[in-house]
Amino acid sequence: MDLGLTDRTYIVTGATRGLGFAIARELVADGANVVISGRDADSARAAAASLGERAHGVAADNADPDAAARLVDTAREHFGRLDGILVSVGGPPPGRPTDNTDEQWQAAFESVFLGAVRLARTASAALGDGGAIGFVLSGSVYQPIDGLAISNGLRPGLAGYAKALADELGPRGIRVFGILPGRIATDRMTQLDALSGNPEESRTRNSATIPLRRYGEPEEFGRTAAFLLSPAASYVTGVMVPVDGGARRGF
Repeated sequence: MDLGLTDRTYIVTGATRGLGFAIARELVADGANVVISGRDADSARAAAASLGERAHGVAADNADPDAAARLVDTAREHFGRLDGILVSVGGPPPGRPTDNTDEQWQAAFESVFLGAVRLARTASAALGDGGAIGFVLSGSVYQPIDGLAISNGLRPGLAGYAKALADELGPRGIRVFGILPGRIATDRMTQLDALSGNPEESRTRNSATIPLRRYGEPEEFGRTAAFLLSPAASYVTGVMVPVDGGARRGF
């Protein structure tokens, strides 16, 4: 199936590793150009170099008020166009509802929530008919995840913003969606399993609750994101799409 991604240009934030990098890799594999951002300039350049000439790395912190405009300008200057953005950020620190400090909540709000809103808002002004805006969110949009109080607080609000943005931008032909990763085998998931004190037992126990009986691979998530960003998904907007092996089939 031709996704129609050839020579289109996308920004993918938080893409030096993990899910963001998996998304960038699949976009490039299907012929798209990608601007990859990460907090560290060397990591961003290295990630882009590993994907070839269709990728360009930029140092940008989602919490930086100037980052959004700089990324949009970079896409236009380096590749001559912008067709969409996928906003991915590292997960906020773990903790229970009474554990996390004000400073942790504030830092996560600036990066996970306000930074994402600013990126989407800035990109929306630069996109035309056929553009796409995606957010990497979490299953906590539907159900709290034990030990991730900050994510439980911020992700549902960002999903609400994405749905409202889809309503506003729909008449312009711009689509907006969220992608909800389940248990995908990334460094972040390894960290969460380690919190149990027995990572192998945690993975076995968690896998048993997933209909496919395994954790997902990053490329499986990346391919779903690439499809949703592409013209092949031209009638998909305003939705939250779980990529979780069926774990939240009841929500």
